[in-house]
Amino acid sequence: MTSILNSRRTRGELARRLSSDPVIPPGRIEIAVYFADAAVNMYQVRQWYEPLAELAKIHPVAIISRSPGTMLKLMDESPVPVTYRRKVADLESFVAEQDIKIVFYVNQNAKNFQMFRYGRMWHVFVNHGESDKMYMTTNQFKAYDYSFIAGEAAADRLSHKLWNFDLATRTKQIGRPQADHFAGTPPYPADDRTVVLYSPTWEGDRAAAAYGSVASHGPGLVAALLGDPRYRLVYRPHPRTGVIDPVVKRANEQIIAAIAAANRADPTAHHLFDNGPALGWQLADADVAITDISAMVYDRLATGLPLIVTRPASTLAEVDLAGYLGSAEWLDADAASTVIDLVERVRNDEKSQATLHFWAQRHFGDTTPGAATARFHAAVESLIEEWHRQAAVHAADAVLSEADPFEDEGDEDSGVVD
Repeated sequence: MTSILNSRRTRGELARRLSSDPVIPPGRIEIAVYFADAAVNMYQVRQWYEPLAELAKIHPVAIISRSPGTMLKLMDESPVPVTYRRKVADLESFVAEQDIKIVFYVNQNAKNFQMFRYGRMWHVFVNHGESDKMYMTTNQFKAYDYSFIAGEAAADRLSHKLWNFDLATRTKQIGRPQADHFAGTPPYPADDRTVVLYSPTWEGDRAAAAYGSVASHGPGLVAALLGDPRYRLVYRPHPRTGVIDPVVKRANEQIIAAIAAANRADPTAHHLFDNGPALGWQLADADVAITDISAMVYDRLATGLPLIVTRPASTLAEVDLAGYLGSAEWLDADAASTVIDLVERVRNDEKSQATLHFWAQRHFGDTTPGAATARFHAAVESLIEEWHRQAAVHAADAVLSEADPFEDEGDEDSGVVD
């Protein structure tokens, strides 16, 4: 009953706000970002805000939402226009009235398929991160016209996992344009403490993806860092931490409580539990980052700064050691309480630094500020040019309806997450 009431309140609030929200003029939008997910997965689209805002200076961009809760948050946060299209008929009307040439997808939500039926536009998977997770080589890549990938490591990964996939023509390497927009001011003083970012992923929804370290590594490494006055801990867990496993939920709550207690004991420590929507300064400011196998590994790798990866406690978790992870600095669960030794080594060891820089180049290409944004824009321009070529070739073709023959009245509140 509570969920029903909350849903009604959300719909009511959205209806009120939409009544006064500016309408996107017809024929305005050239690039759409299709996001059918619920608000819990908004981290997937948030990281694209700044690159999209930059792209919108050249080609008008809008985000399509199918969920009322997500739409409310997008209306508050998004730097580009957003449009709410709950029903398939609503989606069809938006497509019909706009001049969409490219649709970006940041995840593999099953409802993406409802957008795929439109043939006179490019469907492009941009993902929400670069990693060696099993998610990064799913056969679903073949559903898109093109995929924007980070670099050579991603290309190699796909070439070994996807059969009969034309990598050369259907992928474009763009690096990590989000890294050009890492911003924000750390909410703690600049002092002589070593800042350690611990950013674990969630527990996963299957054994093969059980990469989360909150319960296995978290208590030990957090206790060690909080107990040493030379260090400052920034704890940024995945938004879905503990949604499936109550043990993980309790461990997360205990870590948050421990941070609060440490700050009460020493107000100069400024340890931080970070659950804010913005991600940038955390990656750029931390002296050392500790993360699980997730996109956060590669977000940090793009900075070229010291990095530690937790080794999954589950023997069933799939770990691809062919790329960076084969050379990573690993933290085992039984060594979590001695994490400070590893922190100091990755900060000061020249060999460790050289290995890190090699893999940063392999995964992202040129990491010079602005280089990835330039590659992203170049990839978009190439698709826009190809769209015009194809439009000319098919100018005489009859324009047939692409309406969905199946009625769909539901909200898009479920999907695959990473």
